[in-house]
Amino acid sequence: MNKEKSPRKPTLFEVAAHAGVSEITASRALRGSNVVTPETLQKVQEAATSLGYLRNRLAGALAGGPSNQVGVILPSLSNIVFPDVLKGLEDRLEHAGFHPVLGISNYDPEQEEQLIRNLLSWRPAGLVIAPSGMTENSRTMLAGADLPVVEIMDIDTDPIDMAVGMSHRGAGLAMARHLIARGYRRFAYVGHDIARDNRATARLDGFTAGLNEAGLKMVGCVTLVEPSSVALGRRGLNMLLGSDCARPDLVYFSNDDMAVGGVFHCMAVGISLPDQLAIAGFNGLDIGQSLPTPLTTTASHRARIGETAAACVLKRLSGEETPRMTDVGFTLIAGGTS
Repeated sequence: MNKEKSPRKPTLFEVAAHAGVSEITASRALRGSNVVTPETLQKVQEAATSLGYLRNRLAGALAGGPSNQVGVILPSLSNIVFPDVLKGLEDRLEHAGFHPVLGISNYDPEQEEQLIRNLLSWRPAGLVIAPSGMTENSRTMLAGADLPVVEIMDIDTDPIDMAVGMSHRGAGLAMARHLIARGYRRFAYVGHDIARDNRATARLDGFTAGLNEAGLKMVGCVTLVEPSSVALGRRGLNMLLGSDCARPDLVYFSNDDMAVGGVFHCMAVGISLPDQLAIAGFNGLDIGQSLPTPLTTTASHRARIGETAAACVLKRLSGEETPRMTDVGFTLIAGGTS
């Protein structure tokens, strides 16, 4: 039986001829070089589309050509926080002709190390990472990578190159001070697997420090060794209120997913918010602000973090100076649940 031959792939030479330009000009246009005029760029792109030409990016990288890919490593996509960050990154990068290549670490430092190794082997233009407790090997690889590296979400630790985010410890401290000023005195905590989420741990440390300033301590604490979710928050509050700890007048949750679950538990068992129990979270998610009683929380400016991280990569690639630390801040939302 004769096998049909695969159709021949169009060549760069054919794209250049179709566009009426030299082969080197066609190559520069397809790589997004700024030395090509917009008119020429359009002609080359139209020719490539017409012929069905696909650029061989690997060949370009092996030849030492510039990459238009930026590695991105996030710990999770299971809640809206990191998709929002990714959207901010993607919008800014795509506008400049760069494309994010995504890896998910699942809050596992060893998996994160392998992702760093794999992504760097493709010689990206830069790398953006929300660290999950980086190993020494990971830090060594990034320090020697000779490309822009932006650690995002957190500015409480010293970055390898650049950092864009907010102080999670500061956010926890600010929330504690706010709630104490509102008159609350008996605090408890419900959290997800914070042993793998160093940013949630930092918020809890800051919140505890705020209580200590006022001579207060937690009356109860429940942490569950599972990723955060609405269902986990509901279960965690049920466990806390069913324990033998003193009845709290406010429960601080590790994030809004968990806090929304706490609100649902209160609705299910007839606990009035905030009269019988107050609740606070973190992230400023739309779902928390869309509840019948909007959630007291802290907005983390996630899309802004992504946009700013992308801007840092692009500025560094163009030879501009970039700050080592960029604090996008946070905003306390005094909702109706406290």
